[in-house]
Amino acid sequence: MPLIRYALYAVPAASHALWPLAADWLGRDPEAAGDRTAMLPDWLERARWRDITAEPRLYGFHGTLKPPFALAADRSRAELDDALAALGAEGTPPRLTVASLSSFLALVPDGEALSLHALADRCVAAFDAFRAPPSEAELARRRRAVLSPAQERHLECWGYPYVFDQFRYHMTLTGRLAEPERERLRAWLAEHFAPALAGPVPLELALFEQPDQGLPFRLVRRYPIAG
Repeated sequence: MPLIRYALYAVPAASHALWPLAADWLGRDPEAAGDRTAMLPDWLERARWRDITAEPRLYGFHGTLKPPFALAADRSRAELDDALAALGAEGTPPRLTVASLSSFLALVPDGEALSLHALADRCVAAFDAFRAPPSEAELARRRRAVLSPAQERHLECWGYPYVFDQFRYHMTLTGRLAEPERERLRAWLAEHFAPALAGPVPLELALFEQPDQGLPFRLVRRYPIAG
């Protein structure tokens, strides 16, 4: 039986230039069927690109609001969809910049993003009734990162360690990289995304679905974020 998981993400509006540029880099649009030809720097070998983008390509371009979860036994996808449509999400469009974050590259807010943080907090709490408890294997996998006491409490209560005071909004672009490759690629990605990052980026709340373990997440519905 497939293990279906859902996640609540913030993504650029479909009409915004950042959405196709991110798909061009990751080689996949999670809202469309099939892969797309990736746009790469001349010096980056395609095999190396596939390796360093494997994880963000699997999850689809996004910023996490509520991490992936299986549905609770007494909840349905239709109920989740209805609750998301009724949420009335609000947030100020952030300015984003390419940065190194714990040795991987990501788009992060250029300055504070209090409204995004508040929206993430709201999503984690408001939709926790839809979340099935994590398996012991998943808990053990999370704990391999050597969690702080606060992160351990969040894991036990919310099924994920990096929420609330441990949350930092980011849109992952690569896996972990060492220098000097990381800085060289950061500079290229900053230029690649520059046309889309000249001003604030309007975001939308999105429901992503993973049909089974190991399969790519796909964007199944967008919901507006007022503001």
